[in-house]
Amino acid sequence: MSRKLLREGTIAWAFLFFLGAFQGGVWGAEPKAIQTHKSKDVVIALLSDSGQWKPGKNSFVVEFKSVSTQQPIDAGKVSLSANMVMPGMAPMIAGASLTPDKEPGRYLGTISFPDSGARQVTVTWDGPAGKGSARFSVPVR
Repeated sequence: MSRKLLREGTIAWAFLFFLGAFQGGVWGAEPKAIQTHKSKDVVIALLSDSGQWKPGKNSFVVEFKSVSTQQPIDAGKVSLSANMVMPGMAPMIAGASLTPDKEPGRYLGTISFPDSGARQVTVTWDGPAGKGSARFSVPVR
């Protein structure tokens, strides 16, 4: 084997090792709770990497679990919207884009906010686990 080939192979292995370590350490971190809300027999958890929403585009996860078993439940069709009411102005409404994750009861979402402030979040679902809605406040900082 030539020295050049050996050196390139070593560099390639080092790069792959570094890439694997970086993915596991940074991208594999568990999301933090932004807000958790109990609605009848369902616990709804709103999660993100930072544990909060900020002005601009935000990625997040919505999880649905049974209150009694703490197991994920299939919420079926899910929607999330957030609004901010200010005196003398029309409410600012932001709708989220949600897609089901590979894991049952988990939905990946994105939402954008023009500025900071408290938002009233409404989550609705209709699926095998039943139909329902929940409303709670989430700060955007």
